[in-house]
Amino acid sequence: MSRVGKNPVPIPAGVTIELKGQHLKAKGKRGELQLMVHDDVSVAREGEALVFKPRTESRRARMQWGTARNLASNVVRGVSEGFTINLEINGVGYRAQADAKMLKLQLGYSHDVEVPIPAGIQIKAPKPTEVEISGADRQKVGQLAANIRSLRPPEPYKGKGIKYADEKIRRKEGKKK
Repeated sequence: MSRVGKNPVPIPAGVTIELKGQHLKAKGKRGELQLMVHDDVSVAREGEALVFKPRTESRRARMQWGTARNLASNVVRGVSEGFTINLEINGVGYRAQADAKMLKLQLGYSHDVEVPIPAGIQIKAPKPTEVEISGADRQKVGQLAANIRSLRPPEPYKGKGIKYADEKIRRKEGKKK
């Protein structure tokens, strides 16, 4: 029995859910998201919550049970609150600058790196060394943050590079004389 799957997904105030078969559509103040629930999992609305159950007792159905529940939870939370990931830039001369459609990064290369901002995602640079990525779709926000981080991942000797705000860099000792 899935410990995650058996918990219902509460629907907060201000979020409307439409269920048509396996198609789930959520609409809230942060936008509109859709989800196709796997065929091995049944979804039903009971009061102000979504309840998930496996259709059969097969291993695959039980695996998809918790996954479908968590994906639906992310959709509901995304349209109501949204998701935010903060990145920190460490290094001399490393900085970020955001406008409406492009994020410009100076990362020690001979040229500035420009990252286009996809639709549905907002990027702010409150300080030149901080980047805040927010949006309704958890997967898109996380993927964009990972792509930006991969442009200059943090290195273990001086800690220079782009890292998540809550990430701890394991530092190494430099060579000895």
